[in-house]
Amino acid sequence: MKIVSWNINSVRLRIEQVIKFLEEQQPDALCLQELKCPDEHFPHEAFEAAGYIHRHNHGMKSYNGVAILSRLPFAEVDIKHFCGKEDRRHCMVTFENGVELHNFYIPAGGDEPDVTINEKFAHKLSFLDEMTAWWAERRVAGPDRKAILVGDFNIAPSENDVWSHKQLLKVVSHTPIEVEKLEAFRKSGDFVDSVREIVEEPEKLFSWWSYRSRDWRASNKGRRLDHVWMTPNMAGSVRTASVYDLARDWEKPSDHAPVVVEFNI
Repeated sequence: MKIVSWNINSVRLRIEQVIKFLEEQQPDALCLQELKCPDEHFPHEAFEAAGYIHRHNHGMKSYNGVAILSRLPFAEVDIKHFCGKEDRRHCMVTFENGVELHNFYIPAGGDEPDVTINEKFAHKLSFLDEMTAWWAERRVAGPDRKAILVGDFNIAPSENDVWSHKQLLKVVSHTPIEVEKLEAFRKSGDFVDSVREIVEEPEKLFSWWSYRSRDWRASNKGRRLDHVWMTPNMAGSVRTASVYDLARDWEKPSDHAPVVVEFNI
């Protein structure tokens, strides 16, 4: 089962790139974040023609939005709202084999890592706290559930997930409090980082490179913000894991590259 997570930064703007990627990689399921597209304008026809006839999209105008596109049928679909906001940051499906697939778009958090002056950062931390409490409850209710959690988490947790640990310690996405709260969420399910099962530390690995860099590949000042996690009862099932950074070279690309993981399920 081949799963892909990709912050596409406008699905309508980059639909041709998405279809090109699907034709090349043939994943079983594609999880997109930052759709920037209300549900009534989602490009269903293009995905239908590409063979992704099972779709669960949860979008809004101009901001946020998540979707799961699949060649495999869904037994169940659902969404979860956090922090009292309906800002389209989560959707999930259950496949017929019983595996859950959750797609998250965690808030970016703005520029200043200070909750007293930056409401966006406060929202991000609260979002992480709610995710942690929510999954802890789900784990008690279904301790044997198999689940894959993917998405743009907007946090690079390890010093090997950023180009410079020291220079980014006070930059939103790699601050100690964000890393601490993401780790608390990971522990709430004892999740396993499926990508790091294959690309082991201390190897550097990134999935996002700023638009500000003229030659992103030469400077390589990246961060690994996009993740694919799995419940511990799926440990050892990862066959391959990689970041498809070729997509970052395409014309007018997203600043994120797809993360591709193949499981033996």
